[in-house]
Amino acid sequence: MFARTVRMQLKPNSVAEFAQTIEKDIIPLLRKQPGFQDEIVFVVPGGTEAVAISVWDQQEHAEAYARGTYPQVLQAVTKVVEGTPQVSTYEVAYSTYHTISASIAT
Repeated sequence: MFARTVRMQLKPNSVAEFAQTIEKDIIPLLRKQPGFQDEIVFVVPGGTEAVAISVWDQQEHAEAYARGTYPQVLQAVTKVVEGTPQVSTYEVAYSTYHTISASIAT
């Protein structure tokens, strides 16, 4: 399993519109992507920052999404996000939510 995190600064008073954009525009795009497993979105109290975590079955699928569909996602959030979202990628080492455990070479 593989995960991408996207950290975003939200524009003032935009949490409701951000949540609606996630639900109506972004989730349908993600569900069409090969290897997509889950999306979890967090918003800090006060609504100034958000973190979205997408979970993928393989790194290759996450990378294909990043090259192909992610620019559409960025376009969808331009009204509610300030600046450029920061993306990080991770190998999933363990998840109780998905009952996944993977060992990472140390």
